[in-house]
Amino acid sequence: MLTLGAYSFSEIMISESEATAMYGRQAETRAFADSGVELAAAVIAVPETEEDASLYHNPNRFRGVLLRESENARGRGYFSVIAAVETDPSGTALRNGLIDESGRLNLNRLLNFELDETQTRDMLMYLPDMTEEVADAILDWIDDDEIMRTYGAESDYYTTLDPPYESRNGALESIDELLQVVGVTSSLLYGEDANRNGKLDPNENDGDANAPFDNADGLLQPGWAAFLTVNARELNQRADGSERTYINNGVLDELYDSLADEFDEDIAQFVVAFRMSGPYVDPNDPAAQAAAAETTASGSSNSSANSAPNSDSTSGSGGSNQGTGGLVAAAAEIGNALGGNAQGTVTRGGMDLSKGAKYDAKSLYELIGAQVEVEIEGQKQMLQSPWAADPGSMQTYLPTLLDSLTVVEGPELSGRINVNQARIEILLGIPDMTEEIAQAITSSPMIGAEGEAIAEQATMRTNTGWLVSQGIVDLPTMVKLDRFLTGRGHVFRAQIVGFFEEGGGYTRVEATIDSTESPAKVVAVSDLTELGRGYTKAELTGIVDDGTN
Repeated sequence: MLTLGAYSFSEIMISESEATAMYGRQAETRAFADSGVELAAAVIAVPETEEDASLYHNPNRFRGVLLRESENARGRGYFSVIAAVETDPSGTALRNGLIDESGRLNLNRLLNFELDETQTRDMLMYLPDMTEEVADAILDWIDDDEIMRTYGAESDYYTTLDPPYESRNGALESIDELLQVVGVTSSLLYGEDANRNGKLDPNENDGDANAPFDNADGLLQPGWAAFLTVNARELNQRADGSERTYINNGVLDELYDSLADEFDEDIAQFVVAFRMSGPYVDPNDPAAQAAAAETTASGSSNSSANSAPNSDSTSGSGGSNQGTGGLVAAAAEIGNALGGNAQGTVTRGGMDLSKGAKYDAKSLYELIGAQVEVEIEGQKQMLQSPWAADPGSMQTYLPTLLDSLTVVEGPELSGRINVNQARIEILLGIPDMTEEIAQAITSSPMIGAEGEAIAEQATMRTNTGWLVSQGIVDLPTMVKLDRFLTGRGHVFRAQIVGFFEEGGGYTRVEATIDSTESPAKVVAVSDLTELGRGYTKAELTGIVDDGTN
């Protein structure tokens, strides 16, 4: 009996010792994961080198980062930042980088595009298993009124439920809130990705054998939460944080001077002439006339739709110059008074600016390859755009053009979708987007055949210019799509795993990082550890797994 008691006591003490050691290792992995969150925030805010600037896929920066050195593998601790390749429908491709929230459709900014009811609904209709009834119900939930859409539901319906509640009629606080919308179920919202790692795991491809129940088709259906967001934001500023030049500025002499100072007199003259007269369209070319009218109609709400909420944007629609005429006249009078111009004109580059602007640009892409007919020194002249429409030149000047200028006034651009990370279902819902273009965008790799980062692609795709320079989208179509698309947002999601090289213990977290502030701010962290590690050791470190981890 004494021997048995001593044996039992020893077993209990060993178990307690192992549990204590495991608890300590688990605490260490949490610290590893927290370090990964801080590194991600630091890299977003201040990339150290051109290579570090790749937030999409950067194994050297984000994979198997050693935090605790040890002589044995069991003591070495790491973290990895890992994400799924959103454009891979099989759910097998992974990358080491951050998830741009702008790669998803921001429901809180969807109505800012000022589309008609059908177009707005269509932006949701390409989501898996979406119906018109559910789409309209979602839109009724987030709009600011109690007017029911064709297939929707407002508070009149929700107050009949038990317990009753009212429609939000405003911005969502989280995507989970959609579960209150009629027709939205957890299976639709979260899909087959039970452990939220973005890849197709064996239990997510075995039918009814194991939870979650799936269709065993070899493809991952992630659910609407992978397509939608409430957090995406995009600053309307240059890469260095300075203010862009607003080319729809109603004070034309101010616009001219700022462009001349930054670029040259030729660019200043062309842009101001473009504002004064609009793009030249051959009156003897009916096709060109029709195309110009279609472009104007489709982009007429560009400036207002992309302005930040509650901003003081004065840009008009479709070249009407509404809201700027008074400013132009006042500016001209002030300029005349200060300049003492006896003839009552304000001139720059030989042009009389006192007549004001007649055209507001809807997209910077309108400037490319355009012609403008304008009066210079009393003579009508045709000016050719300093930005040529050939692909070779575009690759050189587009990064500077798109970074330096803007057609939208205000601190933010609203709701634009990152073409580099958007799933094809989101792209297809964009007005004037074709299936051919969407397929070309999502099939353009940013990761090499061996899983390596393509630095050239990462640098080029910080804006949407690559779509035009590579011939995926022609200029007239890009003018229409421009207000919906971007190359990078400023809020990111990072999934980070802290782990040891060998042995138990791991922590998996998901952090949301907002880089619209300086320094970048971690606004939320969710612990996903109870859903499992999510990835093999080989996927986390690049080291072939021996089957023990």
